[in-house]
Amino acid sequence: MKARHLASVVAALTLLFVAAGGASSQTLASASDPQTKTKAIVASFNKFKHLSKEKHGIKKEKYLKVESNPVVKANPEDYSGTYEIPDLGFAMHLRVDHSGQVEGDGYEPLTPDPAVRRTFTLKNGKIEGALLTATKVYAGGYTEKLEGVFIEKTTFESPTDKGFSRFGLGTLGRPIEVSGLTLDKFFYELKSQ
Repeated sequence: MKARHLASVVAALTLLFVAAGGASSQTLASASDPQTKTKAIVASFNKFKHLSKEKHGIKKEKYLKVESNPVVKANPEDYSGTYEIPDLGFAMHLRVDHSGQVEGDGYEPLTPDPAVRRTFTLKNGKIEGALLTATKVYAGGYTEKLEGVFIEKTTFESPTDKGFSRFGLGTLGRPIEVSGLTLDKFFYELKSQ
């Protein structure tokens, strides 16, 4: 009887491992799906903090909510423009055609001093929905993958605040140290079209 019980436990565990392997394969496959990438990038730009502290009868409250939503434009050419993170010394100039093909160039700080920059050009760029994928090509041939989502980012500073919205390109990338901060997500705000 113990052998039957052991055999059924082994069979059940085998099924669980096979099912888990199938689920992880599906997860990996869907990670390359533009819709899944878009959701993941947009979610990384959402934020919510609400702290309340009372001391000696004085209540201090801190509230911050950031909601980000992907923006899909009917005409991909409308994504063309200059996108910047001005205080940190980042910029990108995008030229998008009617089919969603993207060319462009830009710069980012090379050192903690935003005035010392390295430049890049964008190659093989395309837009699918609100997702931009391209390759950054730096001087000397070094390349880096660029993935970002065109988003509308709305900031609320109180529960009753109507919010302040900005449109731009949210990207995730390798960590970069700028002005003593380590950043791995960047919001390039549209400055001009």
